[in-house]
Amino acid sequence: MIIAVFNHKKHPNSKELFLKIKNFFHERNVTVVTEASDAKEFNLPSLDSMKDKKIDFMITLGGDGTILKLAHEFFDFNVPILGINLGHLGFMADVPIDDLYPSLTDLLDKKYSIEHRIVLEGISLKGEKFFAINDFVFHRAKNPSLIKLSIDLDDLYLNTFEADGVIVATPNGSTAYSLAAGGPILSAGLDGFVITPICAHTISNRPIVLTSSHKIKVSYLSNYDPIEVIADGCCSTELCFGHSFYLQKSNRVFKLVNLTRRDYFSTLRTKLAWSGKLR
Repeated sequence: MIIAVFNHKKHPNSKELFLKIKNFFHERNVTVVTEASDAKEFNLPSLDSMKDKKIDFMITLGGDGTILKLAHEFFDFNVPILGINLGHLGFMADVPIDDLYPSLTDLLDKKYSIEHRIVLEGISLKGEKFFAINDFVFHRAKNPSLIKLSIDLDDLYLNTFEADGVIVATPNGSTAYSLAAGGPILSAGLDGFVITPICAHTISNRPIVLTSSHKIKVSYLSNYDPIEVIADGCCSTELCFGHSFYLQKSNRVFKLVNLTRRDYFSTLRTKLAWSGKLR
């Protein structure tokens, strides 16, 4: 078995934790690799040298943002990811430090399932391709006023939003920016998307949940400066006046390790501080 482990270079406790994980796996005859920039420091093979070999898992140290960053960087490996959380509990990085060794033991004992979560694919007029595990955000950028964004579904007009922008999120991303903007929580395994306006001028403009079979066209109608199109906060491009950006379900999937000792809905309750019934 080969497992890639990623150090969080900016977190003070990450290096110590990385070494503990490395030793845990080496004691159990598991090969550990890491990214090229850390390979020499930790005396480990580089992930780049493993392209001809199958990586079984990736383990990230950090939070949900770390998972997104590394998933984009190593998307072509198509490897399930397990996130060890170094801060507040995450929706994806849901393994707390105090549950580290039992969780790693469960991983080796195959007490897990692999969730295949849908991914959004975006295409610009220039033919540039982008992928998002969480969301595509269309934002007014440096424009000082609201912008108009027209949305079509399968060549049928849906609506024009006058707002700071629009979020198109996967179920995985429904608990991120979309939730903060007033969007609904979608169950992680749902096969659909949610379109959520950001600070819409008209309060009747509400989020809408769609099946993933729709092809979505977002057109920028305001004759202002270009706006930003941002995928997962990692990659971005500009959208100019009169131009459109196209979204659809990708053939790719995002693979997340779901340990049997962890429970998505328990994580949801804890993360959102749901307290149950009122007393």
